[in-house]
Parts: sequence; structure tokens; C-alpha cells
Amino acid sequence: MSSITIGFIGILLFFIFLVLRMPVAYSMLFSGIIGISILNSPSVALRVAATEIYSNFSTYTLSAIPMFVWMGFLALHAGIGAKLFDFAYKAVGHLPGGLAMAAQGAAGLFGAISGSNTATAATIGSIAVPEMRKHNYSDSLSTASVAAGGILGVLIPPSTLFIIYGIAAEQSIGELFLAGIIPGIILMIAFMILIYILAKRNPELAPRGEKSTWKERFAALKGGLWEVAVIFAISMGGLFTGWFTPTEAGAVGAGGILILSLLTRELSWEGLKGSLFETLRTTAMIMLLIGSAVVFGRLITLSRIPFVIGGWIEGLVLPTVVTMALILFIYLVLGFFMDALALILLSIPIFYPVVVTTLGYDPIWFGVIMVLVAAMGVITPPVGVNVYIIKGVVKDVKVEQIFKGIWPFLIVIILVTLLMLLVPGIATYLPNLIQN
Repeated sequence: MSSITIGFIGILLFFIFLVLRMPVAYSMLFSGIIGISILNSPSVALRVAATEIYSNFSTYTLSAIPMFVWMGFLALHAGIGAKLFDFAYKAVGHLPGGLAMAAQGAAGLFGAISGSNTATAATIGSIAVPEMRKHNYSDSLSTASVAAGGILGVLIPPSTLFIIYGIAAEQSIGELFLAGIIPGIILMIAFMILIYILAKRNPELAPRGEKSTWKERFAALKGGLWEVAVIFAISMGGLFTGWFTPTEAGAVGAGGILILSLLTRELSWEGLKGSLFETLRTTAMIMLLIGSAVVFGRLITLSRIPFVIGGWIEGLVLPTVVTMALILFIYLVLGFFMDALALILLSIPIFYPVVVTTLGYDPIWFGVIMVLVAAMGVITPPVGVNVYIIKGVVKDVKVEQIFKGIWPFLIVIILVTLLMLLVPGIATYLPNLIQN
């Protein structure tokens, strides 16, 4: 049996384990061990698993993950999300679809200190959806807009997915953070434009709110935005200028939010304990996924599947852009069945060599594209974790109703992805500017 055949058997086993509802991390780990056992021997497979998991868990770079995760959960429990939504509502709440547009602005601002799509969706959803329902917004629009807005949490830095990609692909996390800023802002504005168009065409979907005075807007600006601005400037500014490593930037950000929330007395003892517990649980899940993905990735490398795919793509008589579009379509389909984090970890060993080495695309640009496309999976059925989070916030709305409202937002994400495919400089402009 050839090594390529064994590699594909490992991939098939992975999907079989998923269908049997085995957790993604264990599916990758067991598929990798079984495949390497067939290629070499069980003792070699177990030694590879033990070595790879230990070496990755002891890597200093991974310590950035709990820091940024804790920063997001501290912001959640300190009530910063409510202040951000209040500011965004005062700014655009009087426009057609203003509350839903405000939710996008709040999600983008919260993403600047969160780094998590789930934390962003849960925080903004718990604040914005009840407010929209109070103003007679359509349940489908109100819930879907916040579920989609959660994606901004992993595109606007800091982003947990960028950290994972940077570690797995051995790319600069600081450059990836910079690369996500402009695409994140473009996506946020595109969501707002979509909501405005939908509300303008059918005012019953999203009635206008009351117009705030400039005095109220400045009060909201002073009350909510300054905390985010200070934390982002210190944490991300230090990272971009080279003062901090990613781990130090995360620690400074988490420490800054902790100090500010204690000074303003907006973080309770229960909130602090909750943030620590949720950080521990989330970090453990991410670490296990990374360790398992490395073992699975070793099987993919040993089977030489990336080299075969690369050779096959080189033989295609297709423009590079068309080939890349086909790869992105594969990501979109896989995203229907896999979480964004798992999809990135699974696919890097397969597609990264093809895209970067064979097709010649910039690895930083590909990181942004990968995060953007993989994040579609958090709002598409049947996985759609953001949708289920919003369902937990608004229990009397059916999941099918939320998914129904998702499709316009999904089309917008696809259009932004195509824009980045045609104009790669959108993602690479800031990293190149800093380098020069």
C-alpha cells in the first residue's frame, strides 16, 4: 500500500470519527496515530505523538493564547461590551437598521480586545438582540446580524485564529495582526451597508431608533471607547513596534483590562473567577487541538499528499486566481462541517505548501484569507457555533430562523473574500508599510 493511499485513509478515518461524533481533537489524534502506525509501526506512532504534543505544549509562543483569551473574557465580565454598544447606538441608531448596524460597530470594537468570535457573539448578542427585539426588529435580522458580526472578533486583532495560524505556519503573529485590520474594517462596513439596504427596502425589518444629540454621543464616547482605545494602543501598539512579544502583548492587555475594571469597580469577584475558569477551559481545548493537529499533520507530510496535490495543480491549465478560488471553495464546503480553528489546523499541512510554494501567494495574505473563509463555518449550518450561541441568548427563536437570516451576510463575506483575492494588497499593505 502506497504512502499516499495511507494518507487518504487517515483523512477518511478523520471524517468517519467526526460522523461518529468524536471530538475533533481526538479525531485528528487517533487518525494520525493509526496512519503513522500503518506507515511505520505503532511504537513509532506513539513516540511521534508523545514528542510532538510535549514539544508544542512547552513552546513559549503558545503562551500568548491564554493571555489573549483571558483578555477577552475579562472584557466580557467587566461589561465593556455594553459600553461599546451604547456608543455605537448613539452614533448610528437613528439610521435604517441602526441598532443592527450599531451591533456591527460594537462587535468590531469588542473584537479589538477579545480575539474570539464566540466571546464577541455572546457579549454583543446578549446586549444587542434584546434591544433590537424591544424596538420590533425582525428576529431573523437581529439574531443573524449579531451571529455574523461575531466573525469580526477573529479578523480584527488580536485574533486567536491568527495566533494559531502564525504558530502552525511559522509566520509573524504581529504581521498577521496588522494584515487583519483593513479586511476587518472593510467587512464591518460591508455588513453595515447590507443592513442599511435591507432596512431601507423593508422598513418593517428594522424600524429606526431615536436620534441622539451630539452631547449624548460624546458622553458615550468618553464612557466606553476610551478603555478599548487605551488597551489596544498599549497592547497592540507595543506588539507592532516590537516592544512586546505576542505573549507580552497579551499579558499587558489582560493586565490593563484587569486594572481598569478594578479601578472602575465593574468586575466582581464572581466575574473574575468566571473569566479564569472560561480561560482555562478554552485554552485547554485549543492546546489539545493544536497538539492533535500536529500529529495529524505529520501523517499528511509523511504521506506526501501536499506534494502530490501541488504537482497536480501545477499540471492544471488554469489561471492561478481560478485555482485559488477552487481551493477557497473547498474551504467553504469543509466549513459547513468543521469549526474554524479545527479547519485551519487540519488544512495547513495540505494546502499551505500548495498555495505558498506552488502558487506563490504571500503567506501573510493567505493567513487572512484562511481565517476569513474558515470563519464562515461559524455561521453556516450544521456547525454554525455563533448561531447556537445566539440561540442560547434568545431561546424562543428557532435555529432555522437564525440560519435563514444568515445567507445575505454569507454572500457579503464571500464578496469580501473575492475582493481580497483580486486585490491582495488589502491584507499586505500594513505589514509591508511597517517593514519598510
